[in-house]
Amino acid sequence: MTPDLSSLVLAQGGGSWITFDVNSFLNQFWDNTIDGLSYGSIYALVALGYTLVYGVLKLINFAHSEVFIYGAFATWFTFYGLGFRSGATPDLPIFELIGFLLLALIASMAVSGGTAVVLERVAYRPLRKRKAPRLVFLITAIGASFVLQQILFIWRGGNPENSIRLLRNDEVFTIFGGSVTIVTIITVVASILLMVGTDMFVNRTKFGRGIRAVAQDPDTATLMGVNKERVITLTFLIGGLLAGAAALFYMMKIPQGASYQGGFILGIKAFTAAVLGGIGNLRGALLGGLLLGVVENYGQSLFGGAWRDVVAFALLVLILMFRPTGILGESLGKARV
Repeated sequence: MTPDLSSLVLAQGGGSWITFDVNSFLNQFWDNTIDGLSYGSIYALVALGYTLVYGVLKLINFAHSEVFIYGAFATWFTFYGLGFRSGATPDLPIFELIGFLLLALIASMAVSGGTAVVLERVAYRPLRKRKAPRLVFLITAIGASFVLQQILFIWRGGNPENSIRLLRNDEVFTIFGGSVTIVTIITVVASILLMVGTDMFVNRTKFGRGIRAVAQDPDTATLMGVNKERVITLTFLIGGLLAGAAALFYMMKIPQGASYQGGFILGIKAFTAAVLGGIGNLRGALLGGLLLGVVENYGQSLFGGAWRDVVAFALLVLILMFRPTGILGESLGKARV
């Protein structure tokens, strides 16, 4: 008799450790696609910070995940300072709700942007002045990540903050049976607008030309009158602002509150998205983030929730085996971005 491959379970020691559930995948296909685009939009916003810094400095800024989580704490404290607490979602008038969310967005972007600039000034600029090798920058980035984590741990402890929600995740409409909620719409639409705005800023403004010039040839750009240090600071600031926006959407979507280690896995996934699309390429970061968010949701349905992260990183390995520069390739200096 032929086995039913639509719901295959591999077992070890009497307990199942991996499933292959095609029925679950098909039944939840549209829900997983829509939810994956929502998560992918958050990954893409954070990935832009990785790809911008790499494009300009050839530096993998592993502390960018902590830049993101500082924005998440800023969001939480903004809600808390406005008098909201965990528990039932308040019933607010629409304009009042928009005002509170915009205030949280401004606070989150300001804190993440400020953290990114301070990180660049304190951790990386002294190394550039001493012309340190790239390996030293990488080690410093990892060390800065742990330092920023420990500051949060000492200040707030190891337990996540209680989740505060201002917006109910109500269904607005369906697509082929897949539920589209208000949080999904806000996350995807706002993220795409921010990413398009960043792309236009880099490609069509004077400051953007400075970023591309430094990415292509920093010495020649300096000779042509471009202030390299100002460009680098601006690059970190833009990445921090985008991470802060992602932090608000993250806090609107996840059931847990902010945690001092909350940025680690998401930061690794955002870095994966940047590499997947082609690190150094803004549009690649968008594509990589959306693709990663969708594929990991598909993998969760097929293989089980415990394999969600494994599927995401396996996808990265497979694509890099056949296209080491990522899907769209590196582009921030040589027609970059």
